[in-house]
Amino acid sequence: MEIKAVKGTHDTYGDESYRYDYIENIFALVAELYNYKKIETPVLEYTEVFSRSTGGSSDVVRKEMYTFLDKGDRSVTLRPEGTAGVIRSIVENKLYATSTLPLKTYYIGPVFRYERPQLGRYRQFYQAGIEAVGINSPELDAETIVFAMRVLGMLGFSSLKVKVNTIGDKESRSAYKEALRAYFAPKIDSMCSDCKERLALNPMRILDCKVKEDHELALNAPKIRDYLSNDSEKRFYKTLSILNELDIEYEIDDSLVRGLDYYGEIVFEVHAISPSGKDYGALLGGGHYDGLLSNFDGPEDIDHGVGFAMGVERIYSLMEELGLLKDINQELDLYLMPLGEKAIEYSVRLAEELRSLGYSTERPYVEGKLGSYFKKAERAKARFAIIFGEDELSRGVVQIKDLVKKEQKEYCLDTLDETLDELFGEANHHHD
Repeated sequence: MEIKAVKGTHDTYGDESYRYDYIENIFALVAELYNYKKIETPVLEYTEVFSRSTGGSSDVVRKEMYTFLDKGDRSVTLRPEGTAGVIRSIVENKLYATSTLPLKTYYIGPVFRYERPQLGRYRQFYQAGIEAVGINSPELDAETIVFAMRVLGMLGFSSLKVKVNTIGDKESRSAYKEALRAYFAPKIDSMCSDCKERLALNPMRILDCKVKEDHELALNAPKIRDYLSNDSEKRFYKTLSILNELDIEYEIDDSLVRGLDYYGEIVFEVHAISPSGKDYGALLGGGHYDGLLSNFDGPEDIDHGVGFAMGVERIYSLMEELGLLKDINQELDLYLMPLGEKAIEYSVRLAEELRSLGYSTERPYVEGKLGSYFKKAERAKARFAIIFGEDELSRGVVQIKDLVKKEQKEYCLDTLDETLDELFGEANHHHD
């Protein structure tokens, strides 16, 4: 039997891995600009962590979790999303008591969902997200949306659409759910099996149904804005006014409810738009939530938060399609080209000296011809080649060839560090 990667998972290597790191590093850079601190939680949690927080009506809990009994007969789950584990950690470690509020955390790591694999979507995928916990602030909600836009902008996305909605406070949602049940009940027999379950569990989930006929029925369903409490209505439009002040364009989407049950008040997605106007779909999504801390017996007086998450593979696949990754490659600074046995021996020490100076360096491990060295240097995307044989070493010099400009000169070994500083300074200046 041929052993392959598990269906819905994938390996990465070389430039692909480098590009994934690039996306994650940009996310981390923006997080630190906003004073978020990195948090790492286990990929394995007790199942209750997700069933308590994520909600029994969500597809994630009902259909997509990797759940099993461990050897102690305890139900454990590979995390399907990042928020629940972060909140569990905040409460368990009392991070809210030792930090200035809001407690701002970011995470990047693998999550697992048993769903149909498709382009850019896997059963194991990486999720990058933020959580800001401890205060109830429309300004913080708006800042979270701006953060999301900044990440995507720094990754090169130039045409983005923000979709927002409010799903109100608990009082608003309760009234709205009853209105939805009354609307969908006479129609439910003709709707899909998922919608039939959602009608009983949480009819707001029906608005997110992807079945064409059910989606068309949902278009004429009651709108949440007609059932908002005064406080929720004021809060929503306060957040929108802040987005207006920050010149963030948005579209109010009445069908936007997000896929996890812990959200309340404002929810949002950011979509990528092609030059022709095609909507590529949501690149990330999130929103405000209340009550998650108390789900884990945390303090109720600071039980508010806001966050979002994005699938790194989803971002990668669209960046690749749009040509945003073509110049993101792992490049080599120096490729050594020793000619002759003594030069090969010397290249071992020289390579280590160059690496200690901070230059990524590769050398051949078996003697070869100059032509083969140049082919290897090209494959490694090296910027400069350092060429030397016994004659050069006896004179204390090396030949350095700029593999982009195709220029070659002789330089003294004793001042090689200064020479390389100068050459890379010029190369980076021209590159900028």
